[in-house]
Amino acid sequence: MLQSLAGSSCVRLVEQHRSAWCFALLVLGYLLYLVFGAVVFSSVELPYEDLLRQELGKLKQRFLEEHACLSEQQLEQFLMRVLEASNYGVSVLSNASGNWNWDFTSSLFFASTVLSTTGYGHTVPLSDGGKAFCIIYSVIGIPFTLLFLTAVVQRIIVYVTRRPVLYFHIRWGFSKQVVAIIHAMVLGFITVSCFFLIPAAVFSVLEDDWNFLESFYFCFISLSTIGLGDYVPGEGYNQKFRELYKIGITCYLLMGLIAMLVVLETFCELHELKKFRKLFYVKKDKEEDQVHIMEHDQLSFSSISDQAASMKDDQKANEPFVNSQSPTSNDSSLNN
Repeated sequence: MLQSLAGSSCVRLVEQHRSAWCFALLVLGYLLYLVFGAVVFSSVELPYEDLLRQELGKLKQRFLEEHACLSEQQLEQFLMRVLEASNYGVSVLSNASGNWNWDFTSSLFFASTVLSTTGYGHTVPLSDGGKAFCIIYSVIGIPFTLLFLTAVVQRIIVYVTRRPVLYFHIRWGFSKQVVAIIHAMVLGFITVSCFFLIPAAVFSVLEDDWNFLESFYFCFISLSTIGLGDYVPGEGYNQKFRELYKIGITCYLLMGLIAMLVVLETFCELHELKKFRKLFYVKKDKEEDQVHIMEHDQLSFSSISDQAASMKDDQKANEPFVNSQSPTSNDSSLNN
């Protein structure tokens, strides 16, 4: 009997703090995922790094043996200066691109990567004035970009996601949740095809040193705003139509980022994902909410009813694929 009482009390304790336990498991899972990534990257990349270090050491020693008039210190000073310039996008190689890194199209491409927080790092401001302006420009521009993207995605998702799902639900009588899942999968497939597979094939043709995997890697790193900067298009030697190419890449990154946000918003509106996210959220105290409403409205019955009506409208607005109109009016509007 004691065991049954202890078991029931444990179950009751877990149910009362279910959100906290789920959050603890989420944190633990995330930390384990970080450790897993570190182990895999270390095991895969460390041997390649060791081979590269040995190869560079041999090349350096051979160069010093063939050029006895040059000391090792002088060579290292020269290499340090070259590597520092290379980090700023300036190369001393004879076959390097002869185009400037800060012409208008390159600057436009740089501004787009800054505002989208992609930040390849292949070109950075050199002057103190440029660094100061970059800080001010980013402080204003990044929130402005988030506002712009939010407004665009909110308008697009009405026509791309909510209306098609509502049409199939009302016109054909399918379950709204099933239609939403199928629509999200189809939209994800179209986005991957149009903004990953096809552009990767195009980049593998336009960039001489890129294969399809490297091109796909660039598309993913760019549209996910990771922006490692190890692959940047339009930086090759004698790149044809470089200005037009840079403008096209800027448009591609902006449109691709919008498409990614539309797909993410579509998946986030799925009922199953909403239920899953609520497992990790802190539940609101209903008594505190009621007291807050009573104090805020000064115990006025009319104001309380208005508050309840507005809360009900907000709840309907937040639900996925909900339209305030009646099915008859919706059907007639869709037919029109």
